[in-house]
Amino acid sequence: MTALSFLPLNNPRTIVYVDGFNLYYGGVRNTPNKWLDLSKYFRLIRPDDNILLIRYFTSLVTGPTRPNQEVFLKALGTRPDIKIVYGTFLSKKVECTHRTCLRTGNRFFKSQDEKRTDVNIAVHMIDDAYQNRCDRLILVSADSDLVPGVEFVKYKFPAKEVFVYVPALNRPRIADELRTVAHKHNNLPLNVMRRAQFPNEIPDGRGGILRKPADW
Repeated sequence: MTALSFLPLNNPRTIVYVDGFNLYYGGVRNTPNKWLDLSKYFRLIRPDDNILLIRYFTSLVTGPTRPNQEVFLKALGTRPDIKIVYGTFLSKKVECTHRTCLRTGNRFFKSQDEKRTDVNIAVHMIDDAYQNRCDRLILVSADSDLVPGVEFVKYKFPAKEVFVYVPALNRPRIADELRTVAHKHNNLPLNVMRRAQFPNEIPDGRGGILRKPADW
């Protein structure tokens, strides 16, 4: 029996769309809650929703944090109701105009921009609404680039509800524009996260074990 067998059948069919980096920086960074079981978490904060699917949008990072991200994504992959959608990073050079940079001559440095995530989220929201896969769409993000997608869903599918959760760790009043276009909004409940952590070790479904990163 899968987790989907326990879903309430007569409640609104719901799909959750999680902006992974918004969740990380606005919800779990510098906390002990990074090993978050999204399936359990959203059922704790939305007990009256028939959550059919959680779409998690992210891009693979480079550098020393990559192994932690990879094991977390594998952990999410053990949940049958979570689907991961990947974007990408674009490297670029950024000019520093601070007087320190100008004085030392170190005016350019490398940076990375995450690409495609907001477009991926909007496309999936519109497609799920068009295919009538859900009655309620829950968006977890603070990105104002998603405003047009939310507005389009509301305009084309007025019977469907769009609820926005803003990951607002230490910044309770952000994403005003995104909040305004949603039918309903709230800050993402952070105090529930400690009750929705993966076990320190979980089977990977292939005979191996996934372990919580030591520095998490």
